[in-house]
Amino acid sequence: MHHYLKPLDATQQPAWQALRTQREQMQAFSLREAFAADPQRFQRYSLNSGGLFLDYSKNLIDARSQQLLVELAEQMNLRQAIEQLFAGAPLNASENRPALHTALRRPIGDRVLVDGVDVMPQVHRVLAQMTELVQRIHNGLWRGFSEKPITDVVNIGIGGSFLGPQLVSEALLPFAQRGVRCHYLANIDGSEFHELTAELCAETTLFIVSSKSFGTLETLKNAQAARRWVLAQGARESDLHRHFIAVSSNRQAAVAFGIAEENIFPMWDWVGGRYSLWSAIGLPIALAIGMGNFKELLSGAYEMDQHFLSAPFAENMPVLLGLLGVWYGDFWDSHSHAILPYDHHLRNFNQHLQQLDMESNGKRVRQDGSPVSCGTGPVIWGGVGCNGQHAYHQLLHQGTQLIPADFIVPVTSYNPLADHHQWLYANCLSQSQALMCGKTRAEAEAELRAQGLAEEEVQRLAPHKAIPGNRPSNTLVLERVSPQRLGALIALYEHKVFVQSVIWGINAFDQWGVELGKELGKNVYGHLTGQEPGPAKDGSTQGLIEFFRARHRG
Repeated sequence: MHHYLKPLDATQQPAWQALRTQREQMQAFSLREAFAADPQRFQRYSLNSGGLFLDYSKNLIDARSQQLLVELAEQMNLRQAIEQLFAGAPLNASENRPALHTALRRPIGDRVLVDGVDVMPQVHRVLAQMTELVQRIHNGLWRGFSEKPITDVVNIGIGGSFLGPQLVSEALLPFAQRGVRCHYLANIDGSEFHELTAELCAETTLFIVSSKSFGTLETLKNAQAARRWVLAQGARESDLHRHFIAVSSNRQAAVAFGIAEENIFPMWDWVGGRYSLWSAIGLPIALAIGMGNFKELLSGAYEMDQHFLSAPFAENMPVLLGLLGVWYGDFWDSHSHAILPYDHHLRNFNQHLQQLDMESNGKRVRQDGSPVSCGTGPVIWGGVGCNGQHAYHQLLHQGTQLIPADFIVPVTSYNPLADHHQWLYANCLSQSQALMCGKTRAEAEAELRAQGLAEEEVQRLAPHKAIPGNRPSNTLVLERVSPQRLGALIALYEHKVFVQSVIWGINAFDQWGVELGKELGKNVYGHLTGQEPGPAKDGSTQGLIEFFRARHRG
């Protein structure tokens, strides 16, 4: 029996008990004082890997805390779990399958066995198939029904078939190749379809239908709408193969839809949707930035994989980020985590991380089905800096909750504008500094006195101006947002999520809560359209169905 089927209980480990004691002893811990007492603190708590620089010195830790967190990882057999992840052990126990997204970025010549079969030749065969397609489209050789070359590509997919590819193609806009624009269609809301197609011409548009099962409701409905749209614009049924390709493991359904056999790119059940942008699901990325840049993205992720596999835990970026998250969630009563990228092109990074983290670690039972005995995944939220500073940062600074934050910022902008980037970088640093330092009551009073205010007024205003500080954050600096560094950054968070799942003993690779919503949606739709007899399962749903049916004009 593999140990992942009988997970250890983290709360029963000696390191967990020691961390409890350590937390009590840190009640009065002050980051301000820690920096004042240790001139080497920044050097001690920072590291460089895969083109990423991580400063984690502004965390509520000292040498003892870090040592105990690393001991917890060791006691939970994290090293063994990492090796099993890369080797293709069935770590997704509820579905009895491996989670081998790391195989998608491994070089030719590596061997990875699934059920005794080396999957690496398949992986590289698909990369070659992608290369051929991208070259044909970029060279104007792929023609639509009126013999015009393709100018626009629409990716139809939702969840992992949308968020990852959208993030990467937006983040790497400066690397976009001329000639092909990429668009995304995810939501079943008809407004999204109408808005998108209004600016496109069917003759020069290629649709990529991304669905592992070729049965995801939203994706299938949008694909059918796209098909009707192309036919309405003058295409014949026999022309459809020029305008549709598929990424799916259900070849039969894709062919039945009208997609030519050679235009179907395979997917494997050992890659989860939220980990799939490295596969043919990344076709829109490759079409946007070119295959050379796509391979750079893979190599950056591979570099982070190697770091994760080999670096000692105390110097291992994904491990440290994962352990810090456990420290705040389970010992400091923190329930959410802010992702704050200071880069316009990374504005949707937190949306990808929301799925990656919350769909993976939003679990309440362990691998063996027993209930967890500690808190698991946090709420992930955030948005682009500096915008957030003028909005929700207020709660980070003076709210009653402890919310750790990750600041992500490049040193170099692709679009320098006067001194804007220096101000952007300065704002990023000043926000993490303000979270850490705060402003004491005495400092607030002195500031008000210096403005010449009467003492009564000073005492009235000072409590509002005092800011507690001691709020933790990480700062991740990239020299620039390049394909290689972005690959490393995304892989860093993938592995962070895995580290936390191992500590909590949960399965990061299934999503039964998502599946329930899909099942119930079909049932409610049946009641809504009158195909399902009798009332809905509960009075609220029935009442809302009746409200809709009485008023809907569609």
